[in-house]
Amino acid sequence: ANPGFILWFAVWLNVLPSRMAQTRFSMNVVEALQEFWQMKQSRGADLKNGALVVYEMVPSNSPPYVCYVTLPGGSCFGSFQFCPTKAEARRSAAKIALMNSVFNEHPSRRITDEFIEKSVSEALASFNGNREEADNPNTGIGAFRFMLESNKGKSMLEFQELMTVFQLLHWNGSLKAMRERQCSRQEVLAHYSHRALDDDIRNQMAMDWVNREQNSPGALSRELASTERELDEARLAGKELRFHKEKKDILMLAAGQIRSYPSNCPVAVTCPCSGSWVGRPSFSK
Repeated sequence: ANPGFILWFAVWLNVLPSRMAQTRFSMNVVEALQEFWQMKQSRGADLKNGALVVYEMVPSNSPPYVCYVTLPGGSCFGSFQFCPTKAEARRSAAKIALMNSVFNEHPSRRITDEFIEKSVSEALASFNGNREEADNPNTGIGAFRFMLESNKGKSMLEFQELMTVFQLLHWNGSLKAMRERQCSRQEVLAHYSHRALDDDIRNQMAMDWVNREQNSPGALSRELASTERELDEARLAGKELRFHKEKKDILMLAAGQIRSYPSNCPVAVTCPCSGSWVGRPSFSK
């Protein structure tokens, strides 16, 4: 995948300008956020894991305190202000998550035919592409169009949750590995479009970083430091954080496993063109 296109796509996915995070709330935002998702479930929303909103405090003995909140679909937001107490950090995270949840209900955030045409045109203009590229699923923009059309009717948050898997596969080098095994772009898209981001995928990626660290000592710590900076910057800007948060969790998992694997430990990824688990070497960053 074109790294420039991946960057453009990440910017395109942002659901709220950061300045909207300065809106003041007089309500109890923690309760309001939970009630919002319970209401969505009662109205028939397909929430596979229920309507529970999950909070995670970053361990700290002194301010500023940081809190992350994960919505039922998987989207993640974090406290974006200086929070002198843990309760304030929780409210700050709930505030930005509630604004995004409500904004996501607007008809403009639904993937429609008109939305697809506009988004593809913007992508073509950004990369000086031509219409033939948009109609060819083997190109980056063509794959982008394919994914949009496959998710017609969904909201932007729902689409972003799906695309997090592909962002992680690109970041981790798994897409490159599958290309080297002659897996077509359509096969990869078809396979992972129906694959939830689960512990199996996280463990596979963590094992890859264990292998990479053994081949290039210090690679893991450098990537973790870079990821933590990106996560903090995105959090303070009020952006959706799941991609950055998942990266950090995968790297922390790898760090915890670093002494558990031999130096020649094989790494496995799901190869959609064969439907089997295959080992692959580490990839240089």
